[in-house]
Amino acid sequence: MKKTYVFPGQGSQRKGMGKELFDEFPTLIKKVDKILGYSIKELCLEDPHKQLNQTQYTQPALYVVNALSYKKKIKEGERQPDFLAGHSLGEYNALHAAGVFGFESGLKLVKKRGEIMSQAKNGGMAAILNSSEEKIQKILKEAGLDTIDIANLNASSQIVISGLKDEINKAHPFFEKANIMFIPLNTSGAFHSRHMIAAAKEFEGFVKKTRFYKPKIDVIANVTGKPYEHKNVVKHLVDQLSNSVRWSESITYLLDQGEMKIEELGVGDVLTKLTRYIKRDYERNTNVKSESKVETIQEKETQTIPKSTDEAIKTEKNDKSKIKTIAKAILLDPKKLVEQWNNEYPIGTKVVSDFYENQLETRSEATILFGHRAAVYMKGYNGYFDLREIKAIQ
Repeated sequence: MKKTYVFPGQGSQRKGMGKELFDEFPTLIKKVDKILGYSIKELCLEDPHKQLNQTQYTQPALYVVNALSYKKKIKEGERQPDFLAGHSLGEYNALHAAGVFGFESGLKLVKKRGEIMSQAKNGGMAAILNSSEEKIQKILKEAGLDTIDIANLNASSQIVISGLKDEINKAHPFFEKANIMFIPLNTSGAFHSRHMIAAAKEFEGFVKKTRFYKPKIDVIANVTGKPYEHKNVVKHLVDQLSNSVRWSESITYLLDQGEMKIEELGVGDVLTKLTRYIKRDYERNTNVKSESKVETIQEKETQTIPKSTDEAIKTEKNDKSKIKTIAKAILLDPKKLVEQWNNEYPIGTKVVSDFYENQLETRSEATILFGHRAAVYMKGYNGYFDLREIKAIQ
């Protein structure tokens, strides 16, 4: 089985991260403190000045913890992976692990990147849940909000938009009207959008001063969803600031490479959860394609096999199809999901979602929306939650 290590980006930071790593790599930590001008250990473990969530501090902190997590893996005898990938900032950890630049060079790049991005003002971002890219684009176009871009294609059930804060605020009611979950994110900049082009040009001057080596391990690029080429390292790192993070495409590319174990290193499990959703969709699509291929092959075979055998195959095929259809109906039928939920869970049930850190509490019974969606509403939130995206706390 092939292996991929993936590294998370901004948003995964939390106080206490790296606690088990700093004392294991004292020499590296001294170099980090010298480059940054402050104690990385104190920032991550104590955060005395409440800076950990500020972009210029968040990015170096995550880079260091992610990098040490990888170094610990290798130190403990784990074999090097076949592929590497990282979400936004995490891509720098993937490139470092692949030998494209050294640890210190990467830290300097990330430090500068964080400083430049922290200067972005008047921007906003929002997560759109359970909608397609095409539908999001259509809503924005019809609302006349053509300065908002798709920032992150994280999974089919989670897409992030980015633009000027006023425009993001204007977009909110249009998505609510369409019964699509819209969650404003706590950011000051319109990251991964056209509004970062000026910042990207400033960053380019710094990036060009860095020496890059040919990747020893394939790294999947955010901007293409395909492996890096040595000649495109500078371009991809610069373009990443003002272009979409194509995470869903990146993971899909990895799944296309055969049996693959994808393991998240560093802080949290955000990418692990996203991978679960992407893999679920991938397997559904693959099964559909496989079934079509099998049917085509069987149709060709019927031209040469005896009629009695032909009938036997058709009967077996129909039986399997019925079993599969029944199983899918039980699993996906929204009416059955709603009925089962309401039988088991009353209003006020505590639930968790992969998209929220805190517990949620239902404020309604489950219901059918749009004739096909099993949904429930939560206290303190507008819009519905899909029953397949939450889990009741027993």
